[in-house]
Amino acid sequence: MRIRSFAIAAVAVASVLGTAPAQATAPQTPRQAAPQEAAAYNCSPGHFCIYSGWNGQGTRCQWKQRSKANTADDCSFIRRGHNVRSVWNSTGHRVQYYTQTNFHNRVGSTPAGKGGNLQGNYQIRSFKPQ
Repeated sequence: MRIRSFAIAAVAVASVLGTAPAQATAPQTPRQAAPQEAAAYNCSPGHFCIYSGWNGQGTRCQWKQRSKANTADDCSFIRRGHNVRSVWNSTGHRVQYYTQTNFHNRVGSTPAGKGGNLQGNYQIRSFKPQ
């Protein structure tokens, strides 16, 4: 009861003095960078592109076909076990992607003409239009 009375008194004094007690706030989480412009991603028109680095940096793999059952067939950094950190979709349709081959375990999708950073803790092992 004594602690509660002290807290009430502190608020009353703060109100009289025109100050409020400091409030505890949750720690701020870093904001994810806004998606970069298409030019920063270097993704050919009509292609779906994945990158080993953030913001379209690192090794790029790109595909013109609408779907791919196993990206490791022709993407060197996926074959080496590296994760995908960013994507760009230069196709005319939304692309959904999966962490397993043959379109299993859907993890996300990106609309046409858009892209950006991903969580970076998984591989995109297959993709197809939505």
